[in-house]
Amino acid sequence: MTSTSAPIGLVLIDTVNEVFAEGGKGYPGFKAEFERIGTLDNLRRLLAGFRDKGYPAFFSPMSYTDEEYDDWKHRSGIHRMMFDNRMFEAGGWGAEFHPDLRPGPGDVTIAPHKNLDVFATTDLDIQLKRRGIEHIAVAGMIGTMCVESTARSAMERGYRVTLVKDATAPDGDAGSYEQMVNRYALIAHDVLTTEELLSRADF
Repeated sequence: MTSTSAPIGLVLIDTVNEVFAEGGKGYPGFKAEFERIGTLDNLRRLLAGFRDKGYPAFFSPMSYTDEEYDDWKHRSGIHRMMFDNRMFEAGGWGAEFHPDLRPGPGDVTIAPHKNLDVFATTDLDIQLKRRGIEHIAVAGMIGTMCVESTARSAMERGYRVTLVKDATAPDGDAGSYEQMVNRYALIAHDVLTTEELLSRADF
């Protein structure tokens, strides 16, 4: 199996220390949901399953430079929060991939995204199209922001979209999670658990 013949690609968003490592600035806000959902373990299993099949994974990190922190003209609420706390600092430990969720041989690292929708400011679309990938599974963080926005954009661009509901987490609690999953059902072609996706016969 080569990446040019794979029937599905895995898009992993913000699998970096800032979010998934205990010392990350974003980690405390997600820790409880990570533990309740099993997010990190499911991401590990998901990535391993794709690699076992020889299917490509596309890693999309987020990072900001000093110039961007200082000169970003129109700051949304999420940008103000990130910039005030200097989150995802380019070249810093927080913006590095988590040791268990980093690119390996055959994987593709996408240019750092700057907004919620990874397609908007990166090379994700062309990297998928170069490999003939029309079906993507989307996971990572934050489930209610970057994951949802990227999945919505993928659907609008004509991709088949599978959202992996237990390989992400919301910015909130169990109630926020249920609302997120309900929205996923309107955006995606499939909303599956890690186990459901990996056990599909066509996977």
